[in-house]
Amino acid sequence: MLRVAPEKFWEFSGLLFERQKEFFDVAVVKEGRNETYERLARLAGEVLGGDDSEKEIYELLCVSDKPGEDGGLNVGNQVTDDVKYMVKANRLTGVHVTPTVVFDGTVEGSISSSWTKDQWEEWLVKNVR
Repeated sequence: MLRVAPEKFWEFSGLLFERQKEFFDVAVVKEGRNETYERLARLAGEVLGGDDSEKEIYELLCVSDKPGEDGGLNVGNQVTDDVKYMVKANRLTGVHVTPTVVFDGTVEGSISSSWTKDQWEEWLVKNVR
C-alpha cells in the first residue's frame, strides 16, 4: 500500500485488522500464495477504489512462475526487497522476533502480541503526542 497510495496506508491497515481472520493460516491453507495475494489486492481495492489500483497492488505481490533473470528459482515478488530492508534494519536494533516495537529509536519491551485494542489505545495516548 505504501508504494501505491501511502496516504491510504492507515485506512487499509485498519480494514486489514478488521478482516484479519480471513488471512490467518486456517483460512489460506487450501489456496495458492498468489490467490491469497489476489484477495489482499481486492481488499486494498476496497480502500483505493477501482480495478486499476487493485491490479497495481496485485502486480507488486504476485510471484512469477518463471525463473529470475539469473536463473534463480526463489524470485520473490516486487516487495521482497522492501521486506529484506526492514529485516536488516530491525537486526541492527537487535530485533529478531515480532512483535517488537521500536519507539523513538528504543525497543519498547512492554508491548505484547496479546495486547487488546484498549491496551494499544492507552499506550498510544500516553506515548504519542
